[in-house]
Amino acid sequence: MAKRQTYKIDASNQAVGRIASQIALILRGKNKAGYQPQLDQGGIVQVSNIDKLKFTGKKLEQKKYYSYSGYPGGLKTKKIIELKPAEILTKAVKNMLPPIKRRPDLLKRLIIN
Repeated sequence: MAKRQTYKIDASNQAVGRIASQIALILRGKNKAGYQPQLDQGGIVQVSNIDKLKFTGKKLEQKKYYSYSGYPGGLKTKKIIELKPAEILTKAVKNMLPPIKRRPDLLKRLIIN
């Protein structure tokens, strides 16, 4: 197995969706010329200055995250202000990755400082 390359990304003054799509590309290995979907060739991503993420529009007041337990009355909502910036970026990257068995392993290579 080849050594994984480490990529450092500065998150200051960048929109959450833009930076999450870049991270998802690197984690899958799509930035390499020899990309094959069945192989795990992605790199390690280190994100710094997570506190300076930029939210566009009215996301801070309007965006909500839902979680449902499966039981009646089990719907819980959280506003984006209540979450930490690391949680927000992790959720964005998770939703940009395909729903495959390797997704938890891909997310382990995301390091947020």
